[in-house]
Amino acid sequence: MNSQYSRREVFSGNTCHDLRRFWEREIRKQTQHRQCEECRLGRSALRRLREEWRQKLETKLRLRAAPEEPESCASAR
Repeated sequence: MNSQYSRREVFSGNTCHDLRRFWEREIRKQTQHRQCEECRLGRSALRRLREEWRQKLETKLRLRAAPEEPESCASAR
């Protein structure tokens, strides 16, 4: 067996505390980054624009699906 696989790690109390502190900081950084990103997306106009375009598209589809009889009757008179 290779010596790198049989190596035994020995951690002292301070090392474990340092590791824990390191990972707590990393988690805090990631949480802050995620919150900033959510805030940025919340302020973005993209969601509002998508909603407006969806409403316009639905309106156009409804108009195409509606029969054009009232217009043809009005123009025939």
